[in-house]
Amino acid sequence: MKRSEINRAVEEAAQFFEKMNFRLPSYAFWSPEKWKDLGPEADEIRDCMLGWDVTDFGRGDFSRIGRTLFTLRNGRHSDPRYPKVYSEKIIFNPEGQRAPLHFHMSKMEDIINRGGGSILITLWKAGPDNRPLDEAFSLVVSGVRREISPGATLRIEPGESICLPPRTLHQFWGGEGTGPSLSGEASSVCDDRSDNFFMEKSERFPAIDEDEPPRWLLCSEYPKAK
Repeated sequence: MKRSEINRAVEEAAQFFEKMNFRLPSYAFWSPEKWKDLGPEADEIRDCMLGWDVTDFGRGDFSRIGRTLFTLRNGRHSDPRYPKVYSEKIIFNPEGQRAPLHFHMSKMEDIINRGGGSILITLWKAGPDNRPLDEAFSLVVSGVRREISPGATLRIEPGESICLPPRTLHQFWGGEGTGPSLSGEASSVCDDRSDNFFMEKSERFPAIDEDEPPRWLLCSEYPKAK
């Protein structure tokens, strides 16, 4: 993925968050130069991968398969320094842009429409072979348990949410014709390095083509503490 795409994606997301009156913490805008001078006082940001996360999943088609999100809080499994058992993210959803179809092996999450346009989400349960099951299942949508047909696409309007237990295959995006949306993710601890199972080959943190200098660092590239 090109650094110019990442810089532009962060700028667009930050502008949309501001428009939606969602305020980010100060470290969202720390420069690469500032990061070089930071010591172990910022280790929670580094080690729990807080901050900006922009990816095209190695597909080279960011406008269609991609994600721009910001991790606000997180813990870390088996590390007593970071005992939080929860995680929170905020995600910018342009119309039509989506992550690859995937599930999480251990993470339970709520996907929340925090405002803007609609969010569409397609769902299956994963079977023992990690493939989609051709059978109905139930999920809780805005506090109400519902029966879901395999491969059904639900529309989540602003203020509504859906709870996804582990091994729930899902793919969600900003609904076409409704404008970009702001989705929140409230979950158990998130380990994006090992807890994602993609139905097609995908790179969660792709290589970056440095076609221009970085304006902000991603959560996967902070320098070690001095």
